[in-house]
Amino acid sequence: MEKLSKKELETLQGLQREFADAKLTLGELEVQKMQVFQKVDLLKKAFAEQEKQLVEKYGEKAVINIKTGEINGEDK
Repeated sequence: MEKLSKKELETLQGLQREFADAKLTLGELEVQKMQVFQKVDLLKKAFAEQEKQLVEKYGEKAVINIKTGEINGEDK
């Protein structure tokens, strides 16, 4: 039976390992991506809740400077 040369076999095995590693990395990145999407959803909900509280306290026409915290156009 004919066999690959040692160099050919090592090359093929190395490529196979790299391919498997790349697939594993893609899977890990996909999980990380899903976690980031979940975090973004949580942040959106938290932001909406905070916005609701501020609207109740300062009114819908209030404009808040996010850098200074100053409020303009209050209707309360």
